[in-house]
Amino acid sequence: MMNNKGNILIVDDEPNALKVLSAILSDAGYSVTEAMDAKTAIQKVCRADIDVVITDLKMPGMNGVQLFEHLSKHHPDIFTIFLTAYGTVESAVDAMTMGSFYYFIKPPDYQKLKNIVAKAVEHHRLKKELDSLKQQLSEKENHPVIIGNTPEMLKIFSTVQTVKDSESSILISGETGTGKELIARSLHYSSVRRDKPFISMNCAAIPRELLEAELFGHEKGAFTGAVSRRTGKFEEAAGGTVFLDEIAELELSLQAKLLRVLQEREIERLGSNKKIKVEFRLISSTNSELKQEINAERFREDLYYRINVVQINVPPLRERKDDIPLLASHFVKEMCIRENKILTFADEVIEIFLRYHWPGNTRQLKNVIERAVVLAKDDKIKSKDLPAEFLGRRRQKESHAAVMSLKEIESDALKNALRVSNGNKSKAARILGISRKSLYKKFKEYQLL
Repeated sequence: MMNNKGNILIVDDEPNALKVLSAILSDAGYSVTEAMDAKTAIQKVCRADIDVVITDLKMPGMNGVQLFEHLSKHHPDIFTIFLTAYGTVESAVDAMTMGSFYYFIKPPDYQKLKNIVAKAVEHHRLKKELDSLKQQLSEKENHPVIIGNTPEMLKIFSTVQTVKDSESSILISGETGTGKELIARSLHYSSVRRDKPFISMNCAAIPRELLEAELFGHEKGAFTGAVSRRTGKFEEAAGGTVFLDEIAELELSLQAKLLRVLQEREIERLGSNKKIKVEFRLISSTNSELKQEINAERFREDLYYRINVVQINVPPLRERKDDIPLLASHFVKEMCIRENKILTFADEVIEIFLRYHWPGNTRQLKNVIERAVVLAKDDKIKSKDLPAEFLGRRRQKESHAAVMSLKEIESDALKNALRVSNGNKSKAARILGISRKSLYKKFKEYQLL
């Protein structure tokens, strides 16, 4: 019967050694399979789900190194541990350089061997999990995964499932870095429009004078530099989804044109008076309070009601901290695939993550984990692998966090990011997980410029 703690294959031509080690590992909670030669071991590896092979080096017929070479070629996910007598230590060292997990001189320190076996099993299962995730990512490259188990996120999942096939416009609101585009992509790729284009445009990232041409397209010669005809975002969508990120950044004249497009479902390219029918679903997002923008006469009230048929509010990460371990686990696996590493978190890191206020939200968490995976030198991500703002003033922040206002926390984070980046605003924005434009807005709001 397979034991959840791990499946071990022991290969040794000495019956007593085989019996003793098998009993020790069985008592420790492992499911143990035995083989007295390499040929039998290969057969058993093919029939069972083996995590770790522990093999003697000197055996009649195929020796331990030859068995390791076969496993490396045909079962590269299985970790191999060698047992060797004093006279063959050199061979074991050679095998270590070829990629075996560990070696012990007979008789081994059994407590240490159990510790190494536990570590090898953990690595094997992590590797299998990473390979599985890699396959899933390959198969569902465009299909996003929203991570969360808190009531707020479960409500969002329910809303997405309810409205995914609707024609109605959707407004996703939330702070920068909370994953608004991820939700927009989830709406699209889980809907009947999944095989049609998903066209995303960040309204804050494109110069205002170019926004109209980006949205509606232009004819050749419509303006200086228009050397050929260009199709706009609404035409590109062609039955799919248009996602307008940071829609509050649209100037009023463009808001009026967008309203007409939503009402009439037709556009005119710049430099043309020909009307072109368009078919798309609009999903918009904002990190601003649009009702305040309406009161300040910076956003049209009639457009607001057009784009806000269904509203999804994404909570900031500090309000759903129970999701942090889940998100961190997902991001570390994703980054380990990219960097070809196998890493887990030290307990202290998750504790630090849970105490931190995350002004840049989920995007900042992902960036912090990406940095840690790249820098980690051990098999665990430790506090030393985290950015400076998590460490130097952590205790001070912990003692004052209860009495600090949100504005004080944000202001403190901005100052820290600027200090860590030596005044480089682009780098400070990356550290916080926000756009350079948002960074400047925050600096202006807190009078830090």
